Order: sequence, then structure tokens, then C-alpha cells
Amino acid sequence: MTATSPLVDVHWLAEHLNDPDLVLFCASAGRPDKSLETAIPGARLADIDQEFSDPAAELPHTAPENIQKIFESHGVSDDSVVVVYDRHGIMYSPRIWWLALAAGLQNVVVLDGGLSAWQDAGFATEPIQQSNVPPGRITAQPREVFAQPDDDRLVVDARSAGRFSGSEPEPRGGMRAGHIPGSVNVPFQDLLGADKKFKDPAELERLLPAPQPLLFSCGSGITACIDALAATVVGHTDIKVYDGSWSEWGALNSGKPIESA
Repeated sequence: MTATSPLVDVHWLAEHLNDPDLVLFCASAGRPDKSLETAIPGARLADIDQEFSDPAAELPHTAPENIQKIFESHGVSDDSVVVVYDRHGIMYSPRIWWLALAAGLQNVVVLDGGLSAWQDAGFATEPIQQSNVPPGRITAQPREVFAQPDDDRLVVDARSAGRFSGSEPEPRGGMRAGHIPGSVNVPFQDLLGADKKFKDPAELERLLPAPQPLLFSCGSGITACIDALAATVVGHTDIKVYDGSWSEWGALNSGKPIESA
């Protein structure tokens, strides 16, 4: 089984839910109990606040160095089809999708609309039972999917317009207000409809910059992956994510230049 798009709908997932090579993750960051109690059958929790971030890193949500081993511990192998969703529609699932790409995996998709779309379609849910599974084996080469800002890539900031302009305070303490000089703002919320699904590809293409080398940024590297997924949906290929994002660049002691409106 091979997915032909980085996005799948609930009917595709229902059809393939019991396929032996499918591994389903519920992405979570904060309140994992909510994700555990109501889930798509067979899902495993991918907690971005815990094992899917580096616990020793100074910056929040830094990608772990042993990402292949983490996926292997959940039964993922080279030939697995990894499907990721979250209970918010589209919020945390693209981050796990991006980490799976970093691990070198080929067949990785996000469930458009997440848990709410699954429930709206009338499909059953159950609590997540985090049990041990036979480890998988990933032999693929990890991908270089993260980068630092430089002159070769246009930085696309997924934060809100107010945070980008500096008119809204940052939610984390010890941060300056504004944005990376020369960056452009594509708030991730603008890419999603009221149904918590991505807007149609023509609208995504209108909202995103023209195809070119792009570097996606946000507050701590999570919602940047929403923009990166939207760009992938419309055919962009030369894209990376700034893992440190504004948590690194905008810190009071970073010494980095900033712009504000």
C-alpha cells in the first residue's frame, strides 16, 4: 500500500485501518489524557511534549536525535504506512509527519480534519491502549529536513499576523516581539477551513509563496509544519523547517536582528 498524497481523508483511513503495514499515530502536545480517552481504533500516542522532543534541549519541542529509534519502538519499519492525526483537526499531526520524514520514511500521511472529521463521518472511537509492540526496523537514510535561516531560503512565518508584526505579545516569556528580517507571514490558521481541514489546493497555492527554496518557522517548530504540509500538498519540494523558530531567534539574549510593523 502506497499513499499518493500527504493528505488522506477519513474514508481512505477507514478502508485501510486494518492493513498490516499501517501504523496510526495520534499526535498530542498538552493534555495527552484527552487524546488517550477518545481515539481512532488502533492509534498510538505520539506525545510531542515527551518522547517526540529532545528532553535535554534548551529550546521547546526540539527534534530528538534518535528519531528513527523512537519510530521503531512503535513498530514502524521502512515499509510501514504511517498515518498521523490529532484531536484538534490539524494542529500537531503535521509535526509528527515532518519528524517521520526526518527519519527517512517514505509513506507518511496526515488525516485531513483529524479526529473530528472521523467522528463526523460516524466512525467508531475507543481509548488508546499503549501496549508494547514488536519493534520495527528503519534502514532508510535520515533526511535533512531542518535548517537555519540564511540568504538562500525565503522564511515563511506561520505565527499569527499580530505576533509577526509585533502588535501581539508572545505567549512565552523572555521573547521579543516581531519577526525575522525579510520573512513573510502565512498564518497557519489561514490555510484551514471552518471544518478544520485544509482549504482546496488552488486556495493554498494562492496563499503560499511561489515555488522556491522555503524555510518554515513559527513559535517552536510545530505550526511551521502545518505550512510545510500545505506547501507539499501543492507541489513544493524544496522546503525545510527552522526547528528553533522564534523561540531561538526571538529570545532576548539571541542577538539576532528583528523587524516589526
